[in-house]
Amino acid sequence: MNRNAGGHLVALLTILIWGTTFVSTKVLLEAFSPTEILLIRFVLGYAALWLIYPKPLKLEHKRQEIYFIGAGLCGVMLYYFLENIALTYTFASNVGVIISIAPFFTGILAHFLLDNEKLSGNFLLGFLFAIAGIVLIGLNGAVLRLNPLGDLLAVLAAAVWAVYSILTKKISGFRYNIIQATRRTFGYGLIFMLPAVLRPGFSLEPRRFAEPDNLLNLLYLGFGASAMCFVTWNLSVKMLGAVRSSVYIYIVPVVTIITSALVLRERITGLAMLGTALTILGLCLSGSKLKYRLRRSGKAMEHPEM
Repeated sequence: MNRNAGGHLVALLTILIWGTTFVSTKVLLEAFSPTEILLIRFVLGYAALWLIYPKPLKLEHKRQEIYFIGAGLCGVMLYYFLENIALTYTFASNVGVIISIAPFFTGILAHFLLDNEKLSGNFLLGFLFAIAGIVLIGLNGAVLRLNPLGDLLAVLAAAVWAVYSILTKKISGFRYNIIQATRRTFGYGLIFMLPAVLRPGFSLEPRRFAEPDNLLNLLYLGFGASAMCFVTWNLSVKMLGAVRSSVYIYIVPVVTIITSALVLRERITGLAMLGTALTILGLCLSGSKLKYRLRRSGKAMEHPEM
């Protein structure tokens, strides 16, 4: 029970921080491009993980490397790349809603690829409530309109994150130190980012780092949202499983809208408040049924997959 509660607490802490990153990114976009922000935050995160645990990871089996390569490609590079490109073709409200279907994709993949993580009726019902709530939150001062290319890219980003969650669960079964494993994933993600550094227009002009707002937000994204949160997220996946941890993604828009109201003075409408309530209800439904089903079957999801 302590392990179960700890997993939920770690997942919630991670999402509370990730939900605020949209505000930090919005501030930084006035001085940096999306690609520059992405590279800087993961370089800082990679460096922080080396400082915390400066010990190389030695793999027991060479074939395990493919899981780290895949996790770096999907969770670090492709997800953020697709999300950023989607934002250039469609509205932020569309992206926010569509990205939140990642738990559904995770549930589908886990159902077929992982043991003890089968879909349940309440998971699907919770998904419907959560998505309805997230759509209402997306309508907080905005209008949801279809933009096929951008919306499709956002769907692909959600699917890519689901693949990352499955790979993370597999990696947890190797029983390596979680900081070392996360750092290795970051390393491959940075390698896949290198082509973006060579693109025209990419610049790391030092003067921009002298601005206190820029520096503080970069440090927050690098050390908090990247180094710490990827470790805690991977820990929650190890403790709860890919599906149960993924449902916490539903509340990212809730955290974002509250943070935007407090920091950016953006208005919260009654529609958004209703959406918040539906989203939290969906989160509770999706988690509770899965827990009940496993309790009846006598299986423990908390054990890592081997």
